[in-house]
Amino acid sequence: MSPLKTTAASDDSPPVHSMTFDNELQRFDSAMKRLMAGELLVSYRGNSVPETLVSAIDYAIAGEGKRIRPILVYRAAAVIAEGEPQALDYAALALELVHTYSLIHDDLPAMDDDDLRRGRPTLHRAFNEATAILIGDGLQVQAFSMITQAPGLTAAQRVDMIARLSEASGFSGMVGGQYRDMEATGTDLSLDELQAMHAMKTGALIRAAVGLGGIAAGGTSQQLQSLDAYAQHIGLAFQVVDDILDVESDSATLGKTGGKDEAAHKATYVSLLGLDGARAEASRLLDAALAAMDSLGSRADPLRDVARFIVARKH
Repeated sequence: MSPLKTTAASDDSPPVHSMTFDNELQRFDSAMKRLMAGELLVSYRGNSVPETLVSAIDYAIAGEGKRIRPILVYRAAAVIAEGEPQALDYAALALELVHTYSLIHDDLPAMDDDDLRRGRPTLHRAFNEATAILIGDGLQVQAFSMITQAPGLTAAQRVDMIARLSEASGFSGMVGGQYRDMEATGTDLSLDELQAMHAMKTGALIRAAVGLGGIAAGGTSQQLQSLDAYAQHIGLAFQVVDDILDVESDSATLGKTGGKDEAAHKATYVSLLGLDGARAEASRLLDAALAAMDSLGSRADPLRDVARFIVARKH
């Protein structure tokens, strides 16, 4: 069963009135199989791409993650407009491919040196380091190609989406945040410095997911601003909960190595605030995210559910 299909909150978690993401997960899985595992890999095999490389691509995209970013693309669009434009599948895939590439590179010996990801050996362990670097590079490029291929978008929408994904992925976003994280290992950070780092490393791509969904659905400037404010808060909340789970959960539950932040002497929300303080910070960010949705009314309830899930999740 996919990880987000049905999740119930614990007694002390924020209230959740609908925690089923089946529709989005099924749609995304279908798009992934059709556009990536199907058309793309068949095309590669037809163009004499080495079979080992094709197998490594297949391994990289087959691992089941939480799929938070694709879900956010679909749900942000649903807040703005009725219907399910096909372009959303391409935007959702673009986000997941960038996210997957970042995990592959983060796991490399030169960075986090991890052996486990999504409950399986990391790509560089299953194959080798050079292959993992190349697969990550290729997935990143393929992500932007997805947006250029997305049907039903205006040129202006395409440019805006590519610009947002580029900013979120690059030096002012995820890459810059990862560098800050490596530089900060073993040092003391203030809470403001920690938040700034994670707004780049984790939050930027979550903001891009919400933004791409809103743009593809034709959102107004005011609607996109409300969505972005929501996304800024849930992006940080996601990292706060990650830090809590790194302390509280084991590797089998997480699907990745637990306790590695403490072992690497990394600054985290738990190390700065303690467990209770980190939980309070997650709750504060949830409240802020929900408040950001006020102007969008009940249509934003599906996004409110995602925010509640992020804070209530156990893996």
